Amino acid sequence: MVGFIVFIVAIAFLFDFINGFHDSANSIATIVGTRVLNPLAAVVWAAFFNFLALFTVGTAVAKTITKGLVDVSVVSPNVILAALLGAIVWNVITWLWGLPSSSSHALIGGYAGAAIAKAGLPAITWGKKWIETLSFIVISPLVGMILGFSIMVLVHWILVGIFRVGGRTPPRRVDRAFRGMQLLSSAFFSLSHGANDAQKTMGIIMGLLVASKAALAGETGLLRHLYVENTDKIPLWVELGAYTCISLGTLFGGWRIVHTMGSRITRLRPVGGFAAETGGALSIFIATNLGIPVSTTHTITGAIVGVGATNRLSAVRWGVAGRIVWAWIFTIPAAAIMAALSLWLLRVVHPSG
Repeated sequence: MVGFIVFIVAIAFLFDFINGFHDSANSIATIVGTRVLNPLAAVVWAAFFNFLALFTVGTAVAKTITKGLVDVSVVSPNVILAALLGAIVWNVITWLWGLPSSSSHALIGGYAGAAIAKAGLPAITWGKKWIETLSFIVISPLVGMILGFSIMVLVHWILVGIFRVGGRTPPRRVDRAFRGMQLLSSAFFSLSHGANDAQKTMGIIMGLLVASKAALAGETGLLRHLYVENTDKIPLWVELGAYTCISLGTLFGGWRIVHTMGSRITRLRPVGGFAAETGGALSIFIATNLGIPVSTTHTITGAIVGVGATNRLSAVRWGVAGRIVWAWIFTIPAAAIMAALSLWLLRVVHPSG
C-alpha cells in the first residue's frame, strides 16, 4: 500500500511537470511573440520565476484543492490517481491540438469526476469554493481583458506625452523602451503562474497523504515524511517538489501552444506584451490571495485579447479565440469523464486502493 502511495505522489509530480510544459505558453508566448527573448532564453527566464514563487505566497489555493471541493471522507488513493490520470490525458490531447486549455480546470474536473464516480454527487462539497472556482472561469479572462486593455490605453497616453514627435509616437523608440519593461512584466507573470498552479498539485498530494495517514502512521526513515496529521501545514518537501516540477516543465516548453498564444490570437509588440503580462499577473495574484484556483491560461488569453482590441476589434482573430473558449468549456467535463473511466479501470487493477 505504501509503495502505491509513493507511486501516486510521483504521478502527481508528473502532472505538475506536464502542467508547466503545457502552460509554458502562458509565461513565454508574449515575450517570444514580440521577439524580446528567443525561446530558449524565455523558458529559462520563466522557469526561474516559476520556482521563485515558492518564497512569495502562502498555501491558500492548495488548501482549497485539498478540502474545499470534494468531501475528504470519499478521498482514497484510487480517487487521487484517477483524478491525475484524467487531467493528464486531457492536457496531452489539448497540447497535441495546440489549444491553450486550463491545466487547473483539468485537475479540478478530474478530481470531481473521480469523486462522483466513487460516491455520487454528494461527494462534491457544493459551496463557496465551487462558486468562486466556476465563476472565475468567466471572471478571470474578463478581468485579464479589462486590465490588459486599460494598461495598454494608459501606456499609450503616457507615451504620447513622452515620445510625441511630429504628431505621432515613433514605433521604434516605443519598442526599444518596452523591451526591458517586458522582461519585468514577463517575470511578474511567471511568478504569478507558479504561485497559483504549483499549489494545485500540492493540494492534491495533501489530499492523498491525509486520506492515507492510517497506512503511513508506522513508517520510518524517509517514508516517515509521508505521514501528515491534517492539512494545516504542508511539508516542505511537497512545496519544493511541486515548484521544482512545474519549473522544469516550463523549461521544456509546449511550443505548439506558444505559437497559438504568441501570434495567432493577435500580433503583439513589446508594449502590448508588457500590458498583457502585467494585466494577467495582477488578475492571478488577486485570485491566489483569495485562495481561488484560477486558470492562468484563461487570464493571459483574456489579457492578450484586451490588448489587441485597443487597436481595433478586427485585430483579434476571433475564430482562434472562439476555438480556445470551446476548449475551456469542455475541459472540466472532459477531464471528469476521463477520470471516472480511470477510476473504473483502477478498481479492476487495484481494488484495495
